[in-house]
Amino acid sequence: MTRLIARLLALASSGGLLPACADDAASFALSDRTDVEVTADGAAVIEVEGRTVGRLAPHGLRGARFTPGHNEFIGMYEHFREGETRFDFAFDDATATADDMVTLRYRDDDGAEARLSIRDDGSRVSLRVESDLSLQSLAVPVACESEGTFHGFGEQFNATDQRGEAFDLFVSEQGIGRTGVPNSVAPGGDAHTTYYPMPYFVDARGYGWLLETDHRTIVDLCASDPETAWFEVEGGARFDVTVFAGPTVPDVVRQLGDAVGRPQPPPPWAYRLWIGAQGGRDAVLAEVDALEAADIPVGVIWAQDWSGQRPNLGGGSGVEYRWVADETLYPDLAGLVDDLHRRDLRFLTYANPFIDAALDDHFPAMDADGLLVRDAGGASLISASPAGDTGHPDFTRSETRDYTTAFLRAKVEDFGIDGWMADFGEYLPLDAVLSDGRDPRAYHNRYPEAWHRNGREVFDALRPDGDYVLFTRSGWTGQQAVANVVWCGDQEATFAAGDGIGTVVPCMINLGLAGVPFVTHDIAGFSGGPSTKELYLRWIELGAFSPIMRTHEGNLKEENWSWERDAETTDHLRRFARVHDALAPELQTWAAAFPTTGLPLVRHMMIVFPEDPNCRPLSDQYMLGPALLVAPVLTEGSTSRSVYLPPGTWYDVWTGNTREGGQRVDVDAPLGRPPVFHLGSDRPDLRAITP
Repeated sequence: MTRLIARLLALASSGGLLPACADDAASFALSDRTDVEVTADGAAVIEVEGRTVGRLAPHGLRGARFTPGHNEFIGMYEHFREGETRFDFAFDDATATADDMVTLRYRDDDGAEARLSIRDDGSRVSLRVESDLSLQSLAVPVACESEGTFHGFGEQFNATDQRGEAFDLFVSEQGIGRTGVPNSVAPGGDAHTTYYPMPYFVDARGYGWLLETDHRTIVDLCASDPETAWFEVEGGARFDVTVFAGPTVPDVVRQLGDAVGRPQPPPPWAYRLWIGAQGGRDAVLAEVDALEAADIPVGVIWAQDWSGQRPNLGGGSGVEYRWVADETLYPDLAGLVDDLHRRDLRFLTYANPFIDAALDDHFPAMDADGLLVRDAGGASLISASPAGDTGHPDFTRSETRDYTTAFLRAKVEDFGIDGWMADFGEYLPLDAVLSDGRDPRAYHNRYPEAWHRNGREVFDALRPDGDYVLFTRSGWTGQQAVANVVWCGDQEATFAAGDGIGTVVPCMINLGLAGVPFVTHDIAGFSGGPSTKELYLRWIELGAFSPIMRTHEGNLKEENWSWERDAETTDHLRRFARVHDALAPELQTWAAAFPTTGLPLVRHMMIVFPEDPNCRPLSDQYMLGPALLVAPVLTEGSTSRSVYLPPGTWYDVWTGNTREGGQRVDVDAPLGRPPVFHLGSDRPDLRAITP
């Protein structure tokens, strides 16, 4: 405050706070640690303890007025604007106030004002962007500095640093194939369609920004203008930004968790192999017997078809969308679960929020009692889902939450189920009418959290010791505090770069940057395929060095490769399940430290090596914990790959040979030996594991 008063006195004695025509930059001291420097053209630099934590480009602010519109195709959204009018606000002046705030003012040609206020309240630095006009969106320009990066934006599948990209942040289906072209039975998706976006980025130099909004956000990260990144938020004429000051990337990730919340670590049994099995009670028990006979260490069986089977659109194995057991497939489900528990196995199932209009389980009662979201005419709103016409629970009504929770609670109380895949959540129609009148376009991004909270509340009440797992795929800012485990969704069962095994690594890394530490994926993909033996073996290797190792039989269940197809595959799964078991104590140690450190288990290389600029662009290798470097083989037919080793001595876990870091090396990687290195010490325990 002393510095601020001195600055105000100096500026006042010079005849003004900051006239727009000033030739030199003016500095404002917001606190003992935070300074803002503004130039006459409106460029501004925010510094905390002498470090830059944000730089505004000299372009002014942009606003827009329009009527929003959209097209929807099975969970994918094409947004458009009707009658759009743009407003350009040019920099006018900057003033400091006595409450540790600097305000930059902007005006358009008609004199209308917009403002960007920068404040340090002693615990955090924040920005507020606002206009007096009635607008549907407002955008702020950020400078694209030569050393700057834009890592993150939630779950992204293409890379980690998104510089040079332009895309929407809006909860949706990821897409099937991610070609950018929808087809008649499935949404195509593109490089940035994602279940779990987030208006948040990390600069590798050690700071981050979180846009505090639930609305669709459009980012242009130096794509249209190499010197400027634009962040545009729909939904009105005001939004806030929280600045995480670091000073390192791991500090930023921890500070994000402090702000948005952190998930509860999974119980110890979750770190053993999960096997996806289906086909009914007898089929599940037969698979368990086969796993035991093959001496494959397993901790969890999860059966997605506990509620019934149906064909997927376009073919393949699907499930009935309901929250009750199929007594034909699973007679005496409670007895099955008890049997599995006696064999030291946990049992997980499946649930999603669709209310199938063709089934009698939920739709008639929820429709009659007004528990579904409505259309403009007051009727239950019906829209397309992968199972056909469905309604959607209106979680803004307490009665809806009570109804849903009762069925989910029965799964635990009546059958002893230990958790489930809480699937979907991305499909809330944008023209829905909600009971409390809130904007469905904003609630759409929060809807997954509302859905997942139902299951979380059930288990928090029935198993307050945390002896359960809920794994989810969709979310937005705040989902971190609700989700237990997040999986990367429906990858293609291929090596395809755009939507195959290669997208899993950036998915896990980006989720880690977003404060999501417990991640998993389908071995070996879900859609497309059928999977090959090579793909299955490589995906097993990737799964072993993931926090949660979990198989899925995939959409083409009968055609996909599987663990029992031949002796080599069975041996491969046995060996790498044992590797995963060997890592379980370390995984649990890192998980136990997570509430304090905020560090994910899968870590971008720059989290562990924040001072090494060579780590910043990497998205095909990662650190598992603080010392284990994993570089999966992601290309079909490859028996070697290039790996970057940061400075230090690295031990090849399969040979014990050492390599000095600070360089990129070519590593032999035959099947069964994915490149994995340990920093500073050998890992004979992993090398000794055999099939």
